[in-house]
Amino acid sequence: MAAGAAPPTPLGRRIVIIGPSCAGKSTLGMELARRLDVPFIELDALFWQENWGRPRDEDFCALLRGAHGGEAWVSAGNYLRQARFVTWPLADTFIWLDIGLPTTAWRILRRSWRRWRSRELLWGVCRENFWRQFALWSEHRSLIRYNVARRRANRAAFEAAQRDAEAAGKTFLRLRSQRDVERLLSRVDGPAGAG
Repeated sequence: MAAGAAPPTPLGRRIVIIGPSCAGKSTLGMELARRLDVPFIELDALFWQENWGRPRDEDFCALLRGAHGGEAWVSAGNYLRQARFVTWPLADTFIWLDIGLPTTAWRILRRSWRRWRSRELLWGVCRENFWRQFALWSEHRSLIRYNVARRRANRAAFEAAQRDAEAAGKTFLRLRSQRDVERLLSRVDGPAGAG
């Protein structure tokens, strides 16, 4: 290790990645899962049904339990109403992508435009509608509005998760920029370990 470099941060084998929409949760989750050689679980893929249909809470919780039953995984997504009680207690590592609103708003527009233009089928069941992102009066239509409307409550939940994780001896990382993400990934070499 180079002089002055921070020591590697040990990651566990059950990692939860949280943060606002378009913070990069799935991108980081897929890359960590690849490097650690563990399954990647995208909560959006478990949650969304055809044409943006939503499952009942009990059905979604059953899917969460089934998907997170293994010894090792990387899980990306919030769904706080369910995940706080089903998957968070199983995790040994939390990564909070605390990315600012200007960055996530730009990413939402860029990603939505790409998906809409290509007619990408998301999770095998849904298609993006770019123009919905401008429905800033509705957090159920616009992810930009969702990020704004949920920012305070989600931050409070993530800060509580940090306190709880630290009290329980779990690892909690708060990454505030793409540079922080790249720094973390540079410490995760492959299946042999996390740094």
